[in-house]
Amino acid sequence: MKEQIQLSDHFTYGRLIRFTLPSIGMMIFMSIYSVVDGYFVSNFAGKTPFAALNLIFPFLMIMATVGFMFGTGGSAIVAKTFGLRDQESANRYFSLFVYVALGLGVILAVVSIVFLRPITVMLGAEGQLLEDAVLYGRIILLALPFNILQMLFQSFFVTAEKPQLGLVTTVFAGVANMVLDAVLVISLPQEYKLAGTAIATAASQTLGGVIPLIYFSRKNSSILRLGRTKFEGRVLLRACINGSSEFMNNIAMNIVGILYNLQLLKYAGENGIAAYGVMMYVSFVFSAAFIGYSIGSAPLFGYNDGAQNHAELKSLLRKSLILTGIFAFAMVIVGEVLALPLSKIFVSYDAGLLELTVSGLRIYTLSFLFMGYAIFGSGFFTALNDGVTSAIISFLRTLVFQVASVMLLPLIWDIDGIWYSVVVAELMAVVISAVFMVRKRTIYHYW
Repeated sequence: MKEQIQLSDHFTYGRLIRFTLPSIGMMIFMSIYSVVDGYFVSNFAGKTPFAALNLIFPFLMIMATVGFMFGTGGSAIVAKTFGLRDQESANRYFSLFVYVALGLGVILAVVSIVFLRPITVMLGAEGQLLEDAVLYGRIILLALPFNILQMLFQSFFVTAEKPQLGLVTTVFAGVANMVLDAVLVISLPQEYKLAGTAIATAASQTLGGVIPLIYFSRKNSSILRLGRTKFEGRVLLRACINGSSEFMNNIAMNIVGILYNLQLLKYAGENGIAAYGVMMYVSFVFSAAFIGYSIGSAPLFGYNDGAQNHAELKSLLRKSLILTGIFAFAMVIVGEVLALPLSKIFVSYDAGLLELTVSGLRIYTLSFLFMGYAIFGSGFFTALNDGVTSAIISFLRTLVFQVASVMLLPLIWDIDGIWYSVVVAELMAVVISAVFMVRKRTIYHYW
């Protein structure tokens, strides 16, 4: 049996991969939730329900970003507190973040369910597309508090030195989603298949949030445990500021997703939204590897920053940049080679839609060359408790670069400009991240 890896260890390439691999697997498997939903809806419910799912999905993700904010921003604070050898405060902060996130989840769920129909109309839906999107969204929102917890605990499992438990929990919830999808979608009448998919996803998200809640509420073998806490506004504000980059990044990406859908409706109609949905599923899985690595490595940077171990910071950064480059190159090759078979999984029933999807996916795949470094750059500064820098990178990456690209490039290259906009935006985000890394090197001593 291999020894448990601790935050205070020195990390070789092998040890770093071993420590971050559960987080990578966790994020990839979590992304499969949406992919499985998309597969069953597209192949068993039809093109309109598939388009409805993809139309409402960005809004649902926006509501869940509270979990990312408190997970990434809060875990960085907790990791640094452990580095300062203050375990009591670390657990008190951890408990505060969990309780506040859960409360906000309940409030957001109620408000979103009430206003979902007018929101969906604003997204451009009408007729059956509108009805399907509202139906799917309301069922998913019932599980929103637990989905928020699931996202939060992704980061805290790593900080607790238990990334493997995070992976096991996610796999269990994901398998439940797949099984329920297969049972409900295939067995239910045609008019209930979309609802069946939503029920499967809501159930799996509930499991993903409840299981870690129970684990951390009881005596366990990790360094974290839920318990009594007190309201500490300054700590909450620090977590919000520190996690604002991930919060902003997730919100902005989904706002951009809404903008993409509006542009696609203009240039390609319902087929455009369906094609973009396929690309999003591929992107979910591929980008999940980058996000997983960022989540998995963040407590290491936070701990060593708190402990003032600059030599280990330098080593971790160098190794992370090399590993990210290797991942990125491999993903581009895989994406280009598998563009056709991946597209056939979802839209083989429509020749025109298939051709549009394959063409777009081959362009979109090029963005993976740069996406990993953009994601890591933002996550790196969050880990160092520099939420402002991280937020600037995220803001420019999404709300500036992607919005500008998706509005301008279609004027030059028509619908291909929409696919190229992601590539251009990620490239510019990498440039900005590199600039900040160079400028901040003397402050954090990682270079």
